[in-house]
Amino acid sequence: MAAHSAILSMSKIISPFWGGRLGNTVKVFGTTLTSRRNKTLHTPPPAKYGGRHTVTLIPGDGIGPELLNHVREVFRFSCVPVDFEVVHVNSAVETEDDINNAITAIRRNGVALKGNIETKHTMAPSVKSRNNLLRTSLDLYANVMHCQSLPGVQTRHKNIDIMIIRENTEGEYSSLEHESVSGVVESLKIITRNNSLRIADYAFRLAREKGRRRVTAVHKANIMKLGDGLFLQCCREVASGYPDITFDSMIVDNTTMQLVSKPQQFDVMVMPNLYGNVVSNVCAGLVGGPGLVPGANYGRDYAVFETATRNTGKSIADRNIANPTAMLLASCMMLDHLKLYDHASSIRNAILTTMNETRLHTADIGGQGTTSEVVQSIMRFIQSKGQLITEL
Repeated sequence: MAAHSAILSMSKIISPFWGGRLGNTVKVFGTTLTSRRNKTLHTPPPAKYGGRHTVTLIPGDGIGPELLNHVREVFRFSCVPVDFEVVHVNSAVETEDDINNAITAIRRNGVALKGNIETKHTMAPSVKSRNNLLRTSLDLYANVMHCQSLPGVQTRHKNIDIMIIRENTEGEYSSLEHESVSGVVESLKIITRNNSLRIADYAFRLAREKGRRRVTAVHKANIMKLGDGLFLQCCREVASGYPDITFDSMIVDNTTMQLVSKPQQFDVMVMPNLYGNVVSNVCAGLVGGPGLVPGANYGRDYAVFETATRNTGKSIADRNIANPTAMLLASCMMLDHLKLYDHASSIRNAILTTMNETRLHTADIGGQGTTSEVVQSIMRFIQSKGQLITEL
């Protein structure tokens, strides 16, 4: 009875932010709050073959393959109506055949779950990041991550609840570099009005739907007056159309200092591509590390889910010590996107109970549990709640 009461108590604490349904509203960890009566930001592909969904699965490198195998294990155990089309991308080859096959599969299925694909800086300059090619080819313009303190994880700062919206298709990631003369390299940072307005509007719509009160634009317009100046101007234009939401801006270097000093001051943050990479990694570290935070990439037609900080984790691959939390929570975000809300809530609740109540932790957050032990604990909790399951 005491354990049951503890679980109910924890459910009350985490349910406003970590998913589940409240009335007619579906609350999704790390992404939009959408009402079934209203138009949503993201339209999932329809189910096929008797109510089942086909999802592209890209194992990637490092810990990606083992973590995604655990996702498949949990999905099979929980009878989730999802079939995976596995597409392997070899990061060691210079040809783009593999990533083009993956892009084609995502266009066919509409949704993907992926591990990070390693980008080797030792390869020829002509070889583009496979992750970047995927995002730009599918116009996955919005990268969304939700950094939130977990009661069961010891960190320096508490009560963190930040949503980060990162422009995902341009900026310093435009892959436009050249050596103008010997020893002088120019890298082009592309900022466009259309894409800046689009990501700013996405951030404000998300803030409104999530009931957030403040949006902060992160920039370096004091130095890059034209590029970041345009981004900041676009954010201000969009902000004028959302009088119910407070808008402010902050220079990126000050932002990092403020994050590690008083992260609770931030609510929703929107920023260009490179700053989003830096800030998202800082925020993940504040709440416990890269193994805890899921992420999503949204475009008009497609959605790709992955761990928020896009770490390959080669040094801990195949050692059964990687934290499966971020990838499993990313799979729950995917299930919410597919409107498989009950399955998403069942798995998410099991993950959070294992993290916050059972406190079975992997080494990255101070525990001694293995990857497989954490996953087994999650499945035991799913079974204890009487969910439809299959035998292991």
